[in-house]
Amino acid sequence: MGTLVIIAILSYLIGAIPSSLWVGKVYKKIDLREHGSGNLGATNTFRILGWKAGVVVSLIDFMKGFTAAFWISAIAIDAVPSVYHGWETSYFVQIFAGLIAVIGHMYSVFAKFKGGKGVLTACGMLYAIEPISISLALLVFLTVLITTRYVSMASIIASLLYPIFLLMLRYGFNFTIDGSLMVITALLAITIVVKHRSNIKRLLEGNENRIRSFSPAKGRINEEQAG
Repeated sequence: MGTLVIIAILSYLIGAIPSSLWVGKVYKKIDLREHGSGNLGATNTFRILGWKAGVVVSLIDFMKGFTAAFWISAIAIDAVPSVYHGWETSYFVQIFAGLIAVIGHMYSVFAKFKGGKGVLTACGMLYAIEPISISLALLVFLTVLITTRYVSMASIIASLLYPIFLLMLRYGFNFTIDGSLMVITALLAITIVVKHRSNIKRLLEGNENRIRSFSPAKGRINEEQAG
């Protein structure tokens, strides 16, 4: 139990790094919580600060999940007892560490418990565990994003398809994929969809924001600061 607590603390602190908040303050000396959607995620960073800052934030958020699931979990996998008959302990520890990092991203202690929606951090976690299925989900994400310019729609569709890809790999192509991964990722997909409920409402109403440009929103920042 003590080992899991250590993993949880380290994973949370890694996940809680508010990359978009810090990049916003360094890059433009602004608090992203006060601009655009107010969300501390890569999407709002792209909209407000442009593609360079957006790429930096995206990579950091991705690596938070990857670091927790790949490296932090590795420090104590052998020390954690089997938690459920039929589930691989290594999978469980990786998933546990990654999910704690996602929670840290969503509710960062460094940003007054505000954060992003966890998609990229979850993506990093899943890439550390099983890269093929998450690569397929990323392909879906990019396809939907490029064709629709809706980041929220791309995130929702990719999240829902990911557990299906796991099922296809396990039962259609005989990949060795632990049952715990399929159960947890299904729950994670539901959580991500719930976090996007306001986006879903705007999509249905036809007023969801699109990514129209990859340049910083200079005019928007100036207008908000003037107001």
